Amino acid sequence: MRTPQIVFAVFLVGLFSACALLSPIIARIDPAHIDLTHRLLSPGLPHWFGTDELGRDIFARTVYGARISMVVALAVVSLSAAVGLILGAVSGFYGGWIDTVLNIYLTNAFLALPGILLAIAFVAFLGPGLLNLVLALALSGWVAYARLVRAQVMAASRLEFVEAARALGASDLRLLCRHILPNILQPLIVQAAVGMASAVLAEATLSFLGLGLPPPAASWGAMLNDARSHLFDAPYILFFPAMAVMLCVLSFNFIGDALGTMADPRSTN
Repeated sequence: MRTPQIVFAVFLVGLFSACALLSPIIARIDPAHIDLTHRLLSPGLPHWFGTDELGRDIFARTVYGARISMVVALAVVSLSAAVGLILGAVSGFYGGWIDTVLNIYLTNAFLALPGILLAIAFVAFLGPGLLNLVLALALSGWVAYARLVRAQVMAASRLEFVEAARALGASDLRLLCRHILPNILQPLIVQAAVGMASAVLAEATLSFLGLGLPPPAASWGAMLNDARSHLFDAPYILFFPAMAVMLCVLSFNFIGDALGTMADPRSTN
């Protein structure tokens, strides 16, 4: 399935990935370099996106901000998916009191707390930093994966080929790893694509509140926070990081929507 939206989304994800991997090559200027004699310059040469209130190059900071956002999003989704996969698979496969403890008590306890508030409290308690930021966002992010995996495992464990493998004496670990999990990866990948968008937005939110990576790290959320006082006299300071956040989140949402449509057997496109 190739539509203009999907091609656009894949192009954007590739662009942000290239910025994350090749930041020193794409942006030759140090994003933390302060030049007070050239502060608040309008977009032009040599500063394509202009400069901020400290004379730092906005283009370089936007490019390096892609590295922070993509690394945090990838780490958060990987950790959340791993924890959710293990807990959801155990809960859905064994059922009984294990399912009651994991699904009814543990999962609902985390769902009762707003994820962003839980992340804010976690980072505020332990302090800002990359590791604390990833742990804070994964702390509530695993719940969606656990719920999804639990439902998929419960449905797959009743299928004929799984029952046949069980009758032949396959162990529980073999049933899960060889027969069940490979058949539930597609919805998990869809959830991961949507989770990347949520993680990028959550990282920008925490950085905007001053709970992301400490200065002088270039983060899109921190750039938005710095631009508040120059909203009317230098709006380009706000425009470029805001567009980066919007396009990155939009591209992952487009990809997740496309993957979900492809996984739906009722879809005819």
